[in-house]
Order: sequence, then C-alpha cells, then structure tokens
Amino acid sequence: MKKLLAIALAVCMILALGAFTASADEGDLVGLSMPTKSLERWNRDGTYLKEQFEAAGYKVELTYSDNDAVKQNNDIANMIADGVKVLVVVAIDADSLSATLADAAEAGITVIAYDRLINNADIAYYVSFDNYTVGVLQAKYVIDALDLDNAGDKTYNIEFTAGDPADTNAGYFFSGAFDTLKPYIDAGTLKIPSGKTTFEQVATPAWSTDTALENFQNTLASYYGDGTVLDIALCSNDSTAAGVAQAIVSDYAGDNQPIVTGQDGDIGNLVNIVDGIQTMTVYKNVSDEAGVTLVLVDAILNGETPGAELCEKFSADAAFDTETYDNGLGIVPSYLLVPYSIDASNLDLLVETGNYEWDADHMYLVSTLG
Repeated sequence: MKKLLAIALAVCMILALGAFTASADEGDLVGLSMPTKSLERWNRDGTYLKEQFEAAGYKVELTYSDNDAVKQNNDIANMIADGVKVLVVVAIDADSLSATLADAAEAGITVIAYDRLINNADIAYYVSFDNYTVGVLQAKYVIDALDLDNAGDKTYNIEFTAGDPADTNAGYFFSGAFDTLKPYIDAGTLKIPSGKTTFEQVATPAWSTDTALENFQNTLASYYGDGTVLDIALCSNDSTAAGVAQAIVSDYAGDNQPIVTGQDGDIGNLVNIVDGIQTMTVYKNVSDEAGVTLVLVDAILNGETPGAELCEKFSADAAFDTETYDNGLGIVPSYLLVPYSIDASNLDLLVETGNYEWDADHMYLVSTLG
C-alpha cells in the first residue's frame, strides 16, 4: 500500500513543470537568495530555479551566501538596489533578515520565503513542503520496517540526529518523527540509550556532516561501546545522515546494519542506499518546488492576490495553508508540496522525475540537474 501511494504521488509530481503562465513584464528581474553551495540540495535548487525563471522570460540574479547571515543580508540589499521585482529567499538564519526585508517591502518588492520560513519579517508567501510530514515519513518507515505494532516484548534502540537550530524547518522535521514514534517510546518498544530526547540535545548547526559525524562518534563511544545494539539512527536530512553513516561504519562495534534515515536525495546518500549504508531518504522534488514558485511569481506580477485557487494551476500536488505558519508577524499564506519516501526498492521513482538517471553500469543514480 505504501509503495502504491509513493508511486501515485510520484506520477503526479513529475508533471510539476506543466504549462507555466507568461511573466507579467518580459524581462522582470527576480532575485534568488540561496544559503550555501556546500550542500548539494541548494546547488540543485538554485540551478533549477534560475533555469526555469530564465526559460519563462525573467532576468535572474542568483546569490549564494556561504552560510553567512551577514553576507546574505548584504546580498539581498544589493538585489534591492538592483531593482528586483520579487525576492525568493532561503534564509540562513530565520531571525536575521527582518530589517533588510523591511527595506524590500518599503521598495515595493514582494518577498517569498522558499523552503524555510523567515521569522518576524514582511513576507508575502511561503513555498515549501509539508515539513512535519517529512519527519512522519521517516518515523513510519521505521515503524513498518521493524513491524513495531507487532513487536510484543521485543525492544529496539534508537538515536536521533536533528538539523540546524537557525532553520525553522529543522524543528518540524524532528517533531514529525518524534511525535510519531513517541507512543512506541512511551511503551518501551523503542529505547534511547543516550537519553537525548529533545531537539536541542540532538541539533546539528548548519546541517554539518562533520559535526554530525563527531556527535555520533561520541554517542557510539559513550552508549554503545559495551556492545549495546543500535537499531535505528533517525537523521533529519542527508547531510547529517552522511556523517552518522560514516560514524557507524568506522566506530560502531555491532554486527547489524542500523536503519539510517535521511532527506533530500543527495547523490552520495543515494549511493549509500544502494550500498546498504543508508536505508532511506525523504525526497522533495526541487523541480516541483521551483514550478510552484514560478506560477506564484507570475500571478503576483500579473496583479493577482493568489490563494487556494492557484493550486489548480500547479501540475504538482500542493495544498494552500493559512493556519500553520506564523512567523511572528502573523500567519504566512503557504503552498505546501508533498514529499515521499525513497529506499533501495523504489529508486526508479527518482528517475521518473527527470532529475536523476542511472549511470552506464546501472548501479548508481547521477543527477541531471548539474
């Protein structure tokens, strides 16, 4: 049933780049502010957004701010001075952009928070995935893989690795997973030998692979060095999963392969899935997210006030949400896309998106997004 659902979602989502409307004014300048090139995810998003906006007739200014919040403020200030009509921003620090985005609002520039919500700032819309569901999918994968509902007296050990405290999405990912698994933790079916049960205890600044590696090496040395079995390493994304998987390979003394979760579909992690080092990832189709953003920008620059009706123009599956995301200045109207689970059994779903292809030996996936 789960596999059928994943296939159904994928079939819908690969159509995300359906008919886009023409831009309101040929050559309008759109600013794209990405956080860093050090994570594969943002290279893919930046490249795809730029390509799609330029194909639709827009001029594009794309910046990467090296995970430096001060630099991102400066980059955005420069784009405001350059006369962008719309800003699409992936915040490095959700709390650091208020003043700069107030300048954008004063200049009449529409700001769209892309993938990450921006706090206490004047933003018009939020385009992302259902981030809580990302964690739910990771947790449900664990529940199904270990058949926790029929575990009886059997117990399993789990450890969590969460994301960047400066990223508003990180808390949603962790909460979706922890809330879903909490009944099994409360029942004693899942045990956490480290005792680390809060987001703050397992957060990973900047989603750093090296930090995740070091943190998990310490966890293994402190709580699993006596032969205690690790069954699940629930990681919120692929960059942290890469570090955790490396720690398991180098430092875990057990003879079992723990379940390792992730998110994003980074190439190195997909290789690890094929090789059995990582178990699954939650995939968020960047072409769908870019497509929704483009349709939204077209509507805004055509003088519309987009709402739920805009979803009918998306070829990807997305919902309009006006209840969930309060950034401190009020609820931000949000368009939320649907993620889905990927493991070794359904990697072909990624090929069907058009964003990946098999290599010549049909062993590993490679990206087609550059």
